[in-house]
Amino acid sequence: MSRRSEPSQRESPTPKPNFGEAVGSEAQYDVFADEYLEHARDGFYNAHYDRPACLALLGDVAGRDVLDAACGPGLYAEELAARGARVSGFDQSARMVELSRERVPGGNFRVHDLGEPLDWVADSSVDAVLLALVLEYVDDRVAMLRELRRVLRPDGALVLSRPHPTGDWLRHGGNYFEPRVIEEVWSRGWRMRYWLAPLERTCEELRATGFLLERVLEPRPTAAAAHVDPERYERLSREPSGFLAIRAIPDPR
Repeated sequence: MSRRSEPSQRESPTPKPNFGEAVGSEAQYDVFADEYLEHARDGFYNAHYDRPACLALLGDVAGRDVLDAACGPGLYAEELAARGARVSGFDQSARMVELSRERVPGGNFRVHDLGEPLDWVADSSVDAVLLALVLEYVDDRVAMLRELRRVLRPDGALVLSRPHPTGDWLRHGGNYFEPRVIEEVWSRGWRMRYWLAPLERTCEELRATGFLLERVLEPRPTAAAAHVDPERYERLSREPSGFLAIRAIPDPR
């Protein structure tokens, strides 16, 4: 379960639904980790869309402890470190962890499955958790979110992003309200397996694990993105076909 997905790279017109099944624990991105880094470093959806949105929701991170959950090749972690954060992270893919260590030598990265307890992270020990474009790869999201809630300080925040559920439904059809696992092949030949779920389900999972929603952001591309890919820029400036970002805080009640 990792890392940073892009709807525009998905190219299976008839993905197969797998009702009642699970994504499983395979490190799907491991086999193309280096190719993904090259793709995502300056890619439209990553560099000009999701990363700016997540970083904006995290706010000022200088001097703060930030946990990058499913850190991928370290692109978010690199920017967090440049902004003065003390960064730790993990990923299920061993190669992704190697790439993160190369990009952020001062960070603390390890191989770990997000579906397992964060047994090396103490209670209330981090100021912020970043969970960027990985929620859809996790089978037991409630257990995962409980762990992230546990490690957050009372005044901390979780920032997560996920594919926009409206965009998913427009692309895949079917019952919007029925969570299901699909498989498809992305345009670079990457075969992926992940969850579709309505926004209501994500909000309920956050509530059930002790979070309050502070902000919900439907990002628009950066102004610079208009020069990178005018067609995508125009589409994502008017359609909910990309990603969604949420900032949630520990419920003090």
